[in-house]
Amino acid sequence: MLSTEARIPESLRFGAGHAVLDPVTGAPTQFLDDLAPVRRFLLDQATTPWHSLEHQWGSGHLVTDRGAARWLAPAELRAADDTVEAVHAPLPGIRVEVRRSVDGTVLRESYTVVNSADEPLAVTSLGIQTPFADWYRDAQTSLEQAVHAHVFTGGTWAWALAQPMSGEERCLGLIVREGAVRGYSVESRNQASLSDVRGHLVLQVTDHARNSDAFGGQPVLRLAPGESTSVAWELGWHESIDAFIAATRPPAVFSAYAAETGTPIVVEATSVSSPDPEVKVERETEGRYRVEASAHGTRTLEIGDGARTEILFHLPLEEVVRRRVAYITRHQRATGRPGLLAHAFVPVNTRTGLTSATNGWSDWTDGSERIAMPLLLQAAVAHGLADAAEIDPLLDGWSRFAVRHLLDETDAPRRGSQSWHIEPRLYDMPWLARFFLDRHRTHDREEDLERAARIIERRFDLGGSAHLSIDVSPATAAVCDSLEAAGQTSRAGRLRDRLVDSAREFVRMGRRLPAHEVNYEQAIVAPLLDLLSDAYTLTGEALFHDAIEERLPWLLAFGGPQPHARLHGIAIRHWDGYWFGENRLWGDVFPHYWSVLTATTLLRLPATLRTGDTDRLAEAIMRANMANYDEDGSATCAFVMPSTVDGRAAHTADPLANDQDWHLLLWLRHHGAG
Repeated sequence: MLSTEARIPESLRFGAGHAVLDPVTGAPTQFLDDLAPVRRFLLDQATTPWHSLEHQWGSGHLVTDRGAARWLAPAELRAADDTVEAVHAPLPGIRVEVRRSVDGTVLRESYTVVNSADEPLAVTSLGIQTPFADWYRDAQTSLEQAVHAHVFTGGTWAWALAQPMSGEERCLGLIVREGAVRGYSVESRNQASLSDVRGHLVLQVTDHARNSDAFGGQPVLRLAPGESTSVAWELGWHESIDAFIAATRPPAVFSAYAAETGTPIVVEATSVSSPDPEVKVERETEGRYRVEASAHGTRTLEIGDGARTEILFHLPLEEVVRRRVAYITRHQRATGRPGLLAHAFVPVNTRTGLTSATNGWSDWTDGSERIAMPLLLQAAVAHGLADAAEIDPLLDGWSRFAVRHLLDETDAPRRGSQSWHIEPRLYDMPWLARFFLDRHRTHDREEDLERAARIIERRFDLGGSAHLSIDVSPATAAVCDSLEAAGQTSRAGRLRDRLVDSAREFVRMGRRLPAHEVNYEQAIVAPLLDLLSDAYTLTGEALFHDAIEERLPWLLAFGGPQPHARLHGIAIRHWDGYWFGENRLWGDVFPHYWSVLTATTLLRLPATLRTGDTDRLAEAIMRANMANYDEDGSATCAFVMPSTVDGRAAHTADPLANDQDWHLLLWLRHHGAG
C-alpha cells in the first residue's frame, strides 16, 4: 500500500539500470545504465548551468480554458516498494496524477489530468518535460557521455529513443502504451544556449493553444466534470535500434517514406487514410494499401487507431533542378547592384520576392554557403538540365565577382563582398575550388585549374590539415586528378601527400576532434570519414579502413529510425533556423540539407563497408530533402520541426531561400553512383 509517510527511494531499478530520484518531487534526475555508468541520459544541473529545476523529468505544463500553469513540486507524494506516486494541483479544480512503477525490466510512467471541478474543462496544451542530454560539450565528451534524442510523435504510435552518440552501448527507449503524443516542443533555446545545445524537449499530448496545425493537427482535450485523460509510457534498455523498434510494435510497415510523384508507397497496416484530398489511398488486399499523390509535397497519413505519420511525394530530381535553376536566375541575383557586385547570388524571401541586402550577418552574405547556387547552375548545365547559352554568361560574371570580392590577393576566402573585416573561413575554400575546377572542366581554361589548385594549397597553408571542412577531401582529390591530367603530376602528388598526412593526424586524435563552428556535429564526422576513405583509396593501408569502421557508428547515430519522411535517417541539426533563416528560430531543422553529407559519405565508403542497407539509407536521405522545395522552384533554408520553440509557434518552413541547394548539388553529383 502506498504511504505518504514512506521514504522516497533513492532510485528505481529496471533491467540492468536505474532511475535516480529526487527526494522532493519523486521524479527522475538521471537514468543510468549499469553497463555504461559514465553515460548521462538526462541533463544535469551540475554540468549544464542552463538546465533548471523547472525542466526536471516529468514536470510539465497545462494550458486550459481556466488558465495555464506548470507543475513541479507535488501537493502529495507517496511511495511503496517499486512505486512512486505524485499528485499536483496546478490550477483550482485540476489535478495531475503521476505514477512511476517498476514492471520487470521496464519503468512505467503515467500522467493523468483530472477535472475535479463541477464544470467542463478544455485542455489546449499538455506537455511533459523529457530533458535528454542531447548537447555538445566537445567531441570526446559527447561521444562518451551524451545521447542523441530521436523523437517520433506518431500519436498512439509515439516513442523517443536516447541513443549514445558513439553509436555503441545500449539505448534508453520510451514507448507510449496508452494515450497519445502528438507533437513535441523545445525550451531553453536562445543566445545563452546557442548552437551546441538542443534544449529541453517537451513531449506534447497536445499543443493546440500554441500551434493548432502542427504535426497534422493538435486537438482540444475536453473533459466533463470528474473525467480524466492520460498518457502512459514505458522506459527500457535496448541492445540495438532493431530491438527497440521491435519493442514499439509498429502498427505499419512502409515500402518507403518518400517517393517520386506517380510512384506508389505501399503501407501494410490494419487501416490507412489521409486527411489530404490530394492523396489517393487504395486498398490492395487485407492489410495492404497503395498510397499515391500527383503533387509535390509532404502528406499526413492516419494509421489504425490513432497513429499517424508523414510521407513525401516529390518531383524527379532532374525536374526539381530545372525549376530551381529557373527560380534562382529569376529571383536570387543581385542585379540592382553596380559593377561586378551585380553578379552575386543572394538569399530571397519567397513570400515577397525581396532579396536580402548585405547587412553584416555572415549567414546572409553573397558568399559562403550561397556558393551552392553557382555550383548548382554549373552542374545543371553539365547534366543537360539548363541551357548553357543562358547560364554560362551568368557563371562567367560570378567567376569575376568571386575573384574580385570573395578571394583576397593570396586566394584566401572572404565570407562575402562586404566581409573584409572577417578572418578567412576555411569552410568556403573547397567550395570555391570546386567552382573553378568545374569551370576548367567545362572550358579547359588553364587559369581556372590554377585558381582551384591555389585555393586548395592556400587552405593547407592556413591550417586546413586540422580542419574538417565540408567536401574538402573529395574536392582536393578531384583537383589532384585534374592537375595530373594536365601534366602537373608532382604538384598533384604533393597535395595528395598533405591529404594523407591530415588523415593520419585525425586517426591519431581518436575521439579528440577539434571544435569547429559547433563543438561537435554530423558535419564534422562526415568530412572526417570522407578524408579517411580517400586516404584509404590512395594508400590501401588497413589503418584507414579500421578507422572508418570505428567511426562510422558515430555518423549513423546522428540519424534516427523514425517512420517519417522528414526524420528517417536524417541527422539532428538544431541551429540553422536561427543563423540562416529570416524567422530567427532556434530548434530542430528536419530535414536540414547537410543531412545529405551522411548520404554522400555512405556512397563513398570502401566497398568492404558499403552495403545494400547503407545505399538504401543514402537514397532515403536524398529523397527526404526534397521536402525543402516547392513546385514553383522556391525553397526553404529551414523547416523548424517542433510545435513551438520557447513558446513561439514553429513547425514551419522559413520563408528565406538561402543555402539549401547543397542538397540538389550533391545528389546530382552522386546521381547514379554505383
